[in-house]
Amino acid sequence: LTTGQVIKCRAAVSWQANEPFSIEEVEVAPPEAHEIRIKIVAAGICGSDEHGVRGELKEVTFPTILGHEAVGIVESIGEEVKDFKPGDKVIPLFMPQCEKCFLCTDPRSNLCITSLIGGPGGLLAPKSSTFTCKGKPLNLFANTSTFSEYTVVDEKAAVKIDDQAPLDNIALIGCGFSTGYGSAINTAKVKPGSTCAVFGLGGVGLAAVMGCKAAGAAHIIGVDINTGKFDLAKELGATECINPKDFDKPISQVLLEQTGGGLEFVFECIGKTDTMVSINASNFAFGTTVIIGISAPGSTISFDPMIFLTGRTLKSSLFGGWKGKESVPKLVTDYMEQKFDLNKLITHRLPLEKINEGFELLRSGKSTVLLK
Repeated sequence: LTTGQVIKCRAAVSWQANEPFSIEEVEVAPPEAHEIRIKIVAAGICGSDEHGVRGELKEVTFPTILGHEAVGIVESIGEEVKDFKPGDKVIPLFMPQCEKCFLCTDPRSNLCITSLIGGPGGLLAPKSSTFTCKGKPLNLFANTSTFSEYTVVDEKAAVKIDDQAPLDNIALIGCGFSTGYGSAINTAKVKPGSTCAVFGLGGVGLAAVMGCKAAGAAHIIGVDINTGKFDLAKELGATECINPKDFDKPISQVLLEQTGGGLEFVFECIGKTDTMVSINASNFAFGTTVIIGISAPGSTISFDPMIFLTGRTLKSSLFGGWKGKESVPKLVTDYMEQKFDLNKLITHRLPLEKINEGFELLRSGKSTVLLK
């Protein structure tokens, strides 16, 4: 029995920024009050983890165990935990939900005051008492640290899912898929018959394409300089794909001209400031642009404020606007009912030992990688 005991397991440790992951034996402390310890079954490699590797997120303190997109099984629970029991299938939440604060109870937001993202530092401060390696404490990442065979999270940072849920592809519901899909469904509120453009056809961008299709968009344009992504984008719902390198003018201008005034919905899924100003591609009277990609530290964007005067809207989307505790179980049910296919988003399945290879695939711009 491992309940109440320190567990020794393997984890991908990031000792410092811009270094390869090191597969190490780590010690995982038993859960404290209001915490649960989870056996990670599958974990996705997300672009935000790459930002963490490069030291581009203020939330990352090295040494650390990265990872935030996963699915697993509760191994044990701490005192005063009421909503989880050993054996429960769960998805960790990098955006916790206490379900009590003014943000959690307001339908306009999917943030929580305990979140480290966007708020005044968050109340779930990064701990250094959960993981140790070679006698040194390791810091948690995004409340979750899922690049480990076991992790410990606060009960606010996990949600129970259907006992019959398959524990593989649904790891993507923990971040990438939900972020892109929800940006279309919840944030933009794409309308049937509308026109959309998605900048960046990685995992999040492809999920945004799926969201636009599910919402009934009539025309969905995928935009990427990697033409190798076009076939899958079309399979998932894109009606057309274009490469900005094929034109001698800004792609936003091309789209503006092709659509006779601009698209109704534009999604920026890259995190580059030059594509964030793609708001120019939205309809001058009622277009909505949603920024999803995470930009480099210190980045700024600038544009003529007059482009807003005619009626354009600029929005952002974090985790697709979903409230984790409420929405993730429903998304899992939707997947089980085959309302969307996550299998098509995953290009590689690798063991934890090959995590560095997985990140190289991510950097090549060709893959969504699942660690199992």
